[in-house]
Amino acid sequence: MDLHRSRAGLVIGFFLLPLGFCMVLSGLTGSTLRLIGGLIFGGLVMLAGFAGIVTAVRPFRFHIGFEGLTVRTAGLNRLLPWAEIDHLVLCQPPPVVSDKRMPSPLLLLVPAATSTLELPLTHDNPLDDRPCLVLLEVHDVREKTDQVADALARYGGSRFTDHRRLVRQRFDSVDFPIEARGYDRAAVDALVQKGREALRSEDLLLHLATKVQVERALLELPLVAHGYYRARVDAFLRDLSAALARFEESDEEPG
Repeated sequence: MDLHRSRAGLVIGFFLLPLGFCMVLSGLTGSTLRLIGGLIFGGLVMLAGFAGIVTAVRPFRFHIGFEGLTVRTAGLNRLLPWAEIDHLVLCQPPPVVSDKRMPSPLLLLVPAATSTLELPLTHDNPLDDRPCLVLLEVHDVREKTDQVADALARYGGSRFTDHRRLVRQRFDSVDFPIEARGYDRAAVDALVQKGREALRSEDLLLHLATKVQVERALLELPLVAHGYYRARVDAFLRDLSAALARFEESDEEPG
């Protein structure tokens, strides 16, 4: 299976270039302050557009097959045979509450001990914390994330793990015990279902809105006779909230 580079950068680049040029021209017809502003901001917009176009037309290849991965990206330009690959992990970083878009799913490569790869291993494998390389940001290709995952599973076999599915399964398999005075079961079940639907989605707003609902529910869930065990539900909802989205590290610090 061949993956194809997304055209989004090209489209944005061809939009930003004339926009920046118009901003420069607009500055030329005004005061000195307007001229300086037009040159600075127009130049930056044109530079961003040019960078987007250059990135979009840069040579790219990503082929998934029986022999391994044929890659021309991430500083590589060669075949990576399966023997050089200890593990591939497809993971979805949770969105940051302060960000404006959903982060791209990442394809992480853990090299085999015999691999000749000499690139820096800048990330940690979410399965066992081993150092790994970001091989691909899936939003950079036209194929859907599930299509990429299916191809990697078909050709990579046990060398590939879809971490997104592991996360979903963790929240799908839940069985809360009952206590004499616990959380209303219908309210908890409805909230858990919303969380599951959000985790399956790549809609940033849905993730953030569901996180807000979960955080509010931790304070407002009604108590009933013979309801769900509160401590277990609280722990589950805190984990669900963390999986849906995260705050910036600075926001997490106490005080």
